[in-house]
Amino acid sequence: MDTNALTVLKLFLVGIFVNTLMSSGLSATENINTKATVRPRMDICNETILLLEMEKCGEVFKSDMKLVDPQNWCNLTHFIREYNLFSTCTEDNAVHIGCYWPNPLVESYIIQIHKQFFSNCTMDSVIWVDPPDDTLTILILIPVVLTLAMIALVVWCSKRSDILA
Repeated sequence: MDTNALTVLKLFLVGIFVNTLMSSGLSATENINTKATVRPRMDICNETILLLEMEKCGEVFKSDMKLVDPQNWCNLTHFIREYNLFSTCTEDNAVHIGCYWPNPLVESYIIQIHKQFFSNCTMDSVIWVDPPDDTLTILILIPVVLTLAMIALVVWCSKRSDILA
């Protein structure tokens, strides 16, 4: 038997062996208990407990916002962590209680929080500002130059069609 054929046969057998090992249950997921934890689910959302839990989340958020300067309340970068924790708290508690999220009760509570902290953050009207002249010139000239270059390329190629064909 040719040595190259023997090498190919060995590689083929090793490939089959590796494939068998990979598909026979030696993967990492086989050894992990992957049973889903089933928690008893209530058929009806308990709104009283939900409101109490929202109050707890709100109190934590309010205490966290006391540490942020009120002048920075309109800049999300100053309190994004606290707001994320508040949002996660409301979602986790609603799901844990057996309510869907968001629901009207949670939304109304979140709106109350927004009115308390962020009511002065909206501007009356958006003020549009033109870009600087240099930027505006570049933004106008690039498409014009590209259009002219494409037209020149098409004309040049159409004149040389007999050579290119």
